[in-house]
Amino acid sequence: MKKLLSIVIFCLCVYNVYSQANELYQTGLTAEQNLKAIGNLAPYSTGGVGFDTRYEGIKGSPRLFDTLMPSFLNIKGQDYFIQLQANIDIVSNSLIFYYPKTGKLLYINSDLVNEVKIINAGKEMLFRISDSKYFERDIKNGKFFQVLKDGSFYFIKLPVKKLIPADYKDPYSADRRYDEYTTYYKYYIMKPDSIFHQIQLSKKSLFKMFPDKKELINTIVEAKSYNNDEEMVLDFLNKL
Repeated sequence: MKKLLSIVIFCLCVYNVYSQANELYQTGLTAEQNLKAIGNLAPYSTGGVGFDTRYEGIKGSPRLFDTLMPSFLNIKGQDYFIQLQANIDIVSNSLIFYYPKTGKLLYINSDLVNEVKIINAGKEMLFRISDSKYFERDIKNGKFFQVLKDGSFYFIKLPVKKLIPADYKDPYSADRRYDEYTTYYKYYIMKPDSIFHQIQLSKKSLFKMFPDKKELINTIVEAKSYNNDEEMVLDFLNKL
């Protein structure tokens, strides 16, 4: 009798457990209902957070060249050049290079650099470092600039990197899904006053900087065609 009673009690327990489990399945939420429930967990909860996968990263680079180039570096206080592979980081004002012995990628700040010669497409490009006291307008110390002409009329080209942020989240945005580094240049001529004056590469800007040389400027501009405006300004300066 006791054995029969035990079997009956066991069967009742099993039925009760199965009924509860079956009831959970029958009253369980659908997939759509589950998502709604996650999104409304509590007043203080952020619920499920999605990922915006539209962002495409950064295009361009803070470096002046696409790769490290054959270079010759002269450090301040030294009278010799070090041969290496180098590139210029315009944003951080540093020279990036492979250390000749170990091949490790290193960098030095521009305040240690006197000048660096970079060989690009078989041509030598000479870079020096800005000193704000020699500029008409506010230019920070330590910026790399390329020397286009040395001598009595010093002509330089200062590269600038600008990061344009992505713009795709607002309703009327440009739908640009990446940040992008763009490069532009500022040009300066040092006159006999030993100050760099910013100039645009145009006849009008030359007229303004050299008002007593209008006839020469007109003659040079009209005499021949140039591959670019840098060549035109260089030709004029070489005739002064």
